[in-house]
Amino acid sequence: MTTPDHQSPASQPPVPTHQDRIYRSPMALAGGVLLLLVVGWLGFDALFQGHGRAPWLALAGMILAVPLVIAFTLRPAVFAGEDRLRIRNPFRVISLPWGEVASLRSGYSNEVVAKSGTKYQLWSVPVSLRARKKAEARKARAAAEGARGAGSAGRGVGGLGALGGAGRTGAATGPTRAETDQVMDELRELLDRRGELESAQGEVTVRWAYEVVAPAVAGAVLFAILLATG
Repeated sequence: MTTPDHQSPASQPPVPTHQDRIYRSPMALAGGVLLLLVVGWLGFDALFQGHGRAPWLALAGMILAVPLVIAFTLRPAVFAGEDRLRIRNPFRVISLPWGEVASLRSGYSNEVVAKSGTKYQLWSVPVSLRARKKAEARKARAAAEGARGAGSAGRGVGGLGALGGAGRTGAATGPTRAETDQVMDELRELLDRRGELESAQGEVTVRWAYEVVAPAVAGAVLFAILLATG
């Protein structure tokens, strides 16, 4: 028996079936928090303990530094949805429907190329050449151990050689692709699956992050005035 004070399932709004995948740099987040703690400690110390012009210079420096630290460390993120890719870089937010994405490139930096030819860097998915070298080394070790295991299996007697070879093959552990390269692989997979769909078409939009630019410019102007009038 149904009660009149409850809506039927058909009358309720549909529940989203997909959440955006969010990609951020853990190292950048940790570094940003650390930098903000240092800036806050030094700035407030000068602000409350300094003499003469020091408090004003500290205030101007904090107004300039805090937005920039946030912009380059805490702010960058990539939001990959079913219909579009949204890139939140330090000073801009770019929204690209999958139908407008031509390719995703990985070199010394990761970037998305729109069909218009415009390139947008993915700040929150930085390339780590060191991580790539480590992943390639693990891949090479795994391949070498696999070859040795196969050779041991062929020479083994009564299956004992195969057992020993299998045990040695599992010695090389860890991913054989760098983490950011895996992220790019996931984005390319989304592009392949969604790029031709009607819901993934539209125009590329770019918005400047005035909430970051405005206070940083104000801090720079105040700092310059204080230095010029000192």
